[in-house]
Amino acid sequence: MEKEKNIKISQEDIFNILNSCYNKVLKGVTKVSPPIEEFAQNYLDKEPDRKKATQNMLKNQILKCTTSGFLTGFGGIITLPITIPANIGSVLYVQMRMIACTAYLAGYDLKSDQVQTFVYACLAGVSVNQLIKKVGIEVGKKVATNAINKIPGKTLTKINQKIGYRFITKFGQKGSVNLGKMIPGVGAVVGGGLDYLETKAIAKRAYKMFFENDFIINEEVENNE
Repeated sequence: MEKEKNIKISQEDIFNILNSCYNKVLKGVTKVSPPIEEFAQNYLDKEPDRKKATQNMLKNQILKCTTSGFLTGFGGIITLPITIPANIGSVLYVQMRMIACTAYLAGYDLKSDQVQTFVYACLAGVSVNQLIKKVGIEVGKKVATNAINKIPGKTLTKINQKIGYRFITKFGQKGSVNLGKMIPGVGAVVGGGLDYLETKAIAKRAYKMFFENDFIINEEVENNE
């Protein structure tokens, strides 16, 4: 069995990876994956209701991601700023695309810095409810998308710090990150498939965040009690 690869990685490295992958999610990957608008439209063509289209998309992605061989089409094409195994780049891409598509179908502007940060928070499993409540956004109530876009830079910085800290400290020590465990669900990758429960959890919180405006992530709340 191949030994798990460990490297020294900083928060800057984390965000270089996330930003590179996010850019590919929006623009798509030639001959492999369409731009996010086209990806979302494929589901809207079959189901005009955005909530139902999103639920169909999430269900399909969960099923596909847990099917052996699904990620082989992505292998080697996700070029990221630092050297990481191709399957991890593929996992990150697939999961981030799933979250971004949910946000897009919910009416959010994916080019917004605020929305981009929320996509990362969803992927990392970071709860942002306390931070956004401080700037006047009430958790649990319908929030206009333009309210999210007005979240100030200082708050985004605090959220990003939590995201970087989560990726580094949850799976590593003293800045040494096990890349086989860095991204949620990657540790359960077997033969190109993703762990069903982890992927399902990510899909569930993506829908809660962008359609139900529920920014509380239970894992984070429990850890802080």
